[in-house]
Order: sequence, then C-alpha cells, then structure tokens
Amino acid sequence: MKILAVQNRMGIGDTVIFLPFIEAISKKFSTPVSLLVKKSSKADQYVNGTTYLDKIIFLERSNKKDERHNGIIGSIRLAQDLKKYKFDKIFIFNSSLRFNLIAKLANINEIYQYPLFKKTNQHITQPAKDLIKKNLAIEVMNNPKIQISNDLIERAIVEFNININELNVLLGIGGSGPTKRIPSKTFLSVIEKICNLKKCKFFLATGKKNEEQKILNEILNSKFKDKCIPLDKLSIAETLPVIKNCNISICNDSSFSHLSSALGIKTITLMADTPLIYGSYSSNMYPIIPDDEITVRHNTFGKDKISPDKIFNKFLSILN
Repeated sequence: MKILAVQNRMGIGDTVIFLPFIEAISKKFSTPVSLLVKKSSKADQYVNGTTYLDKIIFLERSNKKDERHNGIIGSIRLAQDLKKYKFDKIFIFNSSLRFNLIAKLANINEIYQYPLFKKTNQHITQPAKDLIKKNLAIEVMNNPKIQISNDLIERAIVEFNININELNVLLGIGGSGPTKRIPSKTFLSVIEKICNLKKCKFFLATGKKNEEQKILNEILNSKFKDKCIPLDKLSIAETLPVIKNCNISICNDSSFSHLSSALGIKTITLMADTPLIYGSYSSNMYPIIPDDEITVRHNTFGKDKISPDKIFNKFLSILN
C-alpha cells in the first residue's frame, strides 16, 4: 500500500507540527507515508531518518513564473508526477478543491481531506485532528518526533567538543521576521545568569539575514564569546545532532524551536509576535509571552517585553 500526505504550508515549523498526524497514518496502515510539501519546508533536511516517512516530494509552486506546478498547467503536471507513484490513498491537510482534483487526476482512489472551501480562520491543527479521528478513529497528540542516528549524535560530540558534564544550551536567536527576534541584550542577560549558575556552553542557531547576523555578532563580541559556538554556517541537517546533544533550548519562535522540541529537547519558546499555538503544541515546549499580556498573537509586537528574569526563572524550573 502506498500513501501520500499533503502539507502545503510554507515553513519548517508548519511541517513539523503536522508530523504526528502523518505518524498516526503510518501506524494505522503499517507502512511509511510519502509527503508532498513545499520546497520552503526544507523537509529533506530533517526527516530523512524518520522511519514513518517514505519519500519527500516537493511541490514546485511559488510566485516565480517558471515553477513546474504553477497554474492550471502546473496542476496537471503535478497530477502526472504523482500518478507515477501509484498511490492508493491520499490525506490532504487543507480545504483546497485544487488538490482534490489533482488527486483524482492522479488516479488516487481513496481521498481524505478537510471539508472543502473552509480555509478562512482555520485553526492550524484542529481540522487535522478531526480528519484523523473521523477516518482512522485515532486521537492524535501534538508531540512531533524527529529521528536521527546515534552515529551522527556521537560524531557531533567529537566535532564540537561537547562535554556532557557541562550544561549545553541551544539559543535559537533567529526568526523569520523582525518582530519575532528577541534583542541580543536579552539573550546576553540570560547567558550571564546561566553562567553564574553552572559551567556551560551555548550553541547559537540563527539564519543569514542581516538582523539575525547582527544579533549573532553582538553576542559573539561580548565577554561570553568563549562560551558560544555559532551554528549559522551549518545546514539544518548538520545542526540537528548538535541540538540533540543539548540539555535545554531557549528559542525565538523559529524553525529551531520546532526542531528542538521534536528532537525531545525541553524548549523554552519566546513568543513575541505569533499565535501561542506555535509555541505550545508540544509537551516539550515551555512558552513565555510578553510581560503584561494575557496571550500572544500576530501584531503583539512584544519582543522588547520578554524579560531575562522571566526566561531564567522558567529555565530554573525546567532544570529542577
């Protein structure tokens, strides 16, 4: 039996969030599931070692004019591409008529999908829970799991001189947008408090955007530079074994918060300007919201209102 799951949201975190649903499908039918995702998900960088997944198929569709799956002709091409795999079932995690028709053109007999035409204000995970419960009679818990080999984990210990007797902390200091990026002064204050607690090392995970690099350099040029190892030159795949060796993570709402929690690392998520669900769906996530806020959503603009003391106190509560 061959099964395809479609997750067409853009980001790494979006894909990670849906992994428990794909795992549930795999367990139900005792077969790994192939995944259709956008290139921007970078799924091939972090799920290759995950046993409940089979092939990663990229949806080549974007604002670029020459993308293979753009427009009506592109939809026909996608159906032709999928037809070659001879899938028996498809689970479509959206309400798009387009994907429903593509599945039919690809001769996939069993189609499971959200109710059509109900995209507006759709909760990110509830429709997926409803879909799996209705069709498979399974209650899915939102605890994504990413698997990597022990060899890679051991190799990272040697390559990055990781001392398991020290406190190894991942700092996810990047973020897809400027309103998600906590200032370097906040991270530096947290670093100082942790250094006063125990011998430690910090691994700095971020992207290559100018502001992300500015925050990184401000930390690397501080008095704590000898305790900090930047990971920005590594691919996601190369970063995962390092994260797996960390005791705890402190991350902006970013790809690294999702990846860290999916690797089983207790992850403090700094939720400055994103709906709280993105930093609280996993039992490995410990969200912090801006001071004086009851919750957090888009346009909260709270990156300057998350105090170092609040982060450190959460850190202590997790360690203890």
